[in-house]
Amino acid sequence: MKIAYASDTGRMRTDNQDYVSVFINQSGTQLAIVADGVGGQNGGDVAATMAVSHIGNQWEQSSINSVDDVKQWLVDHINSENDTIVQTANRYRTLNGMATTLVVAVIFANEMVVANIGDSRAYVIRQHQMRQLTVDHNLANELLQEGAITPDEAITHPGRHLITRQLGVTDDSKADLFAINIYPGDYILMTTDGMPKHIRDEKILQTILSAPDISQAVSQLITLTNEAGGSDNVTVLIGHQESEDN
Repeated sequence: MKIAYASDTGRMRTDNQDYVSVFINQSGTQLAIVADGVGGQNGGDVAATMAVSHIGNQWEQSSINSVDDVKQWLVDHINSENDTIVQTANRYRTLNGMATTLVVAVIFANEMVVANIGDSRAYVIRQHQMRQLTVDHNLANELLQEGAITPDEAITHPGRHLITRQLGVTDDSKADLFAINIYPGDYILMTTDGMPKHIRDEKILQTILSAPDISQAVSQLITLTNEAGGSDNVTVLIGHQESEDN
């Protein structure tokens, strides 16, 4: 799968606590990972960097090539990284309370496994339709699922800033896991919450499908996010499974 990604500080922040990268293991399987540090001055950027680099480096040393093995691998390494972040935060006063969201995709030739904790998202685009794979772990989404607020209210509800599940702070680091088939022509989109705060799904889909290539789609989405306010760091990763005749 061809992958392009970029991260930007945004218009309102002075530092970037997002982190994104792609790693390839010994079997040639890609792992894409996006993190959004939580904790402000208490080291959110450190937590995000730790999660991406540690999990990515461990992936590069592995030779896993099956969906079932990947699921267990992700559970084990996300739990392990949570312990590492909590222990590091407890050891250094300036890092106390640090945490991060995380969304990870392991991409095989015809399948993909996604894990997420927090409100960084993964989508799949197929046949001109975009579907969010992950579930936001924040208060606004919990209220939405309970029927207490509407989808439109959830977009601006102050509870969208209150993360209910994250990597760090507590021993509970349960990630959601999803496995889907991948077909020629599919796109995957991974992003921190900085973009969906400002751009509706319809505009995101239109931008990706109309861009000449995925690198320009990434750039355009970041530009659109900043033009719409850029209130947070923004990170966008797009993968494209090219058609068989390409």
